[in-house]
This record gives sequence, C-alpha cells and structure tokens, in this order.
Amino acid sequence: MRILVDGLDLSGKTTLVDTLLESLAARGVPAVRHRGMLAEHHPFEGLLKKLPLARQAESSGITAAYLAAGFALDAALVPFDPPHTGGALLIQEGYADRTMAVGLAGGPYLPAALALWASRCFATFDLAVFLHASPDVRRHRIADRAHPDVGDRRSVEDEGFAHRFDTALLHHLGRRHRCLLTFDTGQFGPEEIAEQVIAAMTLPTSVATRHPVLGTVAAAA
Repeated sequence: MRILVDGLDLSGKTTLVDTLLESLAARGVPAVRHRGMLAEHHPFEGLLKKLPLARQAESSGITAAYLAAGFALDAALVPFDPPHTGGALLIQEGYADRTMAVGLAGGPYLPAALALWASRCFATFDLAVFLHASPDVRRHRIADRAHPDVGDRRSVEDEGFAHRFDTALLHHLGRRHRCLLTFDTGQFGPEEIAEQVIAAMTLPTSVATRHPVLGTVAAAA
C-alpha cells in the first residue's frame, strides 16, 4: 500500500509522517518514509535535484522539468521498477500533486495546467492525505522554524499564492487518487489525524467515496 501526504509548506507534512510512522510501528506495521520519484532507478532524478526547487513557483522551466522528465516518466517506470521497501508500507512525503499546485499558484504555468488536465496519467496512491492550515497558523509555525526557506516564507507572505495552491490541491488534484482525506492541521493534531488515516487504511474503496470538505475530515475517490 502507498500513502501520499502532501500540502503547502508549513501545513504539517513532516510532522504527520513522523507521527504516522510512530503510530504504525506501535501497531507492529512496518512503514517507511519516501521522498522524490517512486521508481527505484529513475534516470533523471539526480539531475532534477540540481534544480533550485524552492524557486519552482517563479519558473515555468523548473515546473516543466519536474513534471515531464520527472513525474510523467516516473509513472511509466514505477510498474516495472517499484521502490524497494522490503514489504513495508510506503508513506510518500510530497509528490507530483504539490508540483502541479505550485505551478498553478505561481503562474499559472502552461506545463502545470496541462499536467492538471492529464493528472490521472501520473502515478496514483491508494490513500492521499492533503493538509492545509490558516495563514495565522502558518505564521506561528514559521516563527518557530530556525531556518525557513523561500517556500516557507512564500506560504506566509503571499496569501494569494497560498489560496491558489490550496484550491488546486484540495479541490482538483485529489480526484486522481483512490481515496482522499483532507485535514486542517490548525484544528486537528497530528495524533488525531494519524488515527483517522490508519482507520481509513482499512476501509474498502467503495466506502471512502465522499467528496472532501475543507476544514473537515473526509474521503473521496
């Protein structure tokens, strides 16, 4: 099983993944954190990492490179070269969904718009968990961060960008996954969210087909 955790900077992705790993370990369920491309031997991942990803919102070229040479190729490769997890559950922190949302919020750039139109062509996940938080919550979080990067500052200083990102991610991109949960991390703590995610892992797909509602816990196909 593959789970995706995604959202705007300062929405709580890393904290939730940490909590999920701890909660699953306590239940005797092996799980691993994964970032980047899913394919174990993606030919361009090393080159893509040399691009200034923090500046993607300002660049149609970086957006196009990650979506075409990165994630589109990844979708073709991963059925034949899946990530090596040793049988553990894979929890992916960020994927093409975030890249598309950044490109749409920062531009909107044509590569991101085309990718949104063809979003079901990218690798999907059994369960996607999309996070969001209010501007005030993000401002408090950045104050506690020792070394905020460009993406962190943009998520706080550019409320228009943050709104467009959340609109793209929460209203459009979730439809491509088998099941979707959305959480406002200003209202739900990581432990509570982790419990909801673990509960959703046991639901048949036919049960988890409700459209997500912002600020609440919901599931969608």
